Amino acid sequence: MNLNQLYYFKTLAELEHYTKASERLNISQPTLSHSIAAMEKELGANLFEKQGRNVVLTKYGRIYMFYVENALTQLELGKNQIERLITVGGGHVGLAYMTSVGANFVPEIIAGFLDDPQNKNISFSCYEGNTKTLLYNLKREKYDLVFCSMVENESDVEFIPVFEQGLVVIVPENHALAGKKKVSIQDICPYPLICYTKESGMRRIIDDLFSKAQIMPNILCQFEDVNSMAGLVQANQGIAIITDNPTIQNYNVVKLDLDTAYSKRMVYLAYVVNRYLPPAVEKFKEHILGTTKK
Repeated sequence: MNLNQLYYFKTLAELEHYTKASERLNISQPTLSHSIAAMEKELGANLFEKQGRNVVLTKYGRIYMFYVENALTQLELGKNQIERLITVGGGHVGLAYMTSVGANFVPEIIAGFLDDPQNKNISFSCYEGNTKTLLYNLKREKYDLVFCSMVENESDVEFIPVFEQGLVVIVPENHALAGKKKVSIQDICPYPLICYTKESGMRRIIDDLFSKAQIMPNILCQFEDVNSMAGLVQANQGIAIITDNPTIQNYNVVKLDLDTAYSKRMVYLAYVVNRYLPPAVEKFKEHILGTTKK
C-alpha cells in the first residue's frame, strides 16, 4: 500500500462516486478501481459497497477511514513543518551548550543574530548539558549546533574553536585563601575540592591541571551544574575550580585568579560532518564564526 492509494481511498470516500473521484484525482477510472481493489485485497476486507450509482463505505471502510484521515493529517503537518524549517528568511535552530556559556555568551550571540531584520522570523530552541550528553544528542539530531569542549576521536563531528574562557578558583568568604588574589594548584591542594563530573569537558581540564602538578586532588563532591558547585562552596564545604562567568556573583564566595599557564578553556562550536544544515542553521553558524573570528 502506498501514499497515493490512501489519497485515492479518502477522495472516493468523500465523493462516493468513481467518476467524480477519478476526475478530481486526475487519473482514469480503471486506475482508481484497480487501486481500491488492491487495497481491499491487502486488507482482506471490502471497503466500499454499491448504493445506486454511488459507492459508500462499509463498516470496515469507516473504521479504516478514521486511521487514514489521521495519517494524512500528520503527514501534512510534517510537510508543513519541514517547509517552515528550510524556508529562507525563516526557520528554526536547535542550539545546545554548556552551562558556563549560557549566562552571557549564548544570549549575546543570539541577540546579535536576531538584531538583523532578515532573521526576525527565525526561532530557537535552547538546551543545556555537559559535553558528553550534548554530543550524544547532537549525533542523534536533537540539536543542530552545540557549544562544548573538544573531544578526541569524534570523527563525525567538526569542532571549531570560537572563544576562550578563563578558569578561576572560588572559595567561601571566610576561607583561609580568601585574602589572596591569585592561587596555584599547590595552594589549593590541601582543601576539599568540589568538582565537575567525569562526563564534563571541564573535568578533563581540571584533572590535567593536577596531573601536570603531580598532585592528587581531594575531590569531595561532583556536579554537572556550576550553580550547585558554587552553592556548596558558599555553604563552606570546599573550594572549586570553575569557568569565570557572571553567575558567580549570585553567591557569597570569593573569586581568585588561578596562577597557572593552563588557566583557560577553549569553547568549540560543534556540528555533525556532512549533515545537511537548513538555511536558518547555516546562517546562524556563519554568524557565530563571523562574530567570534577564532
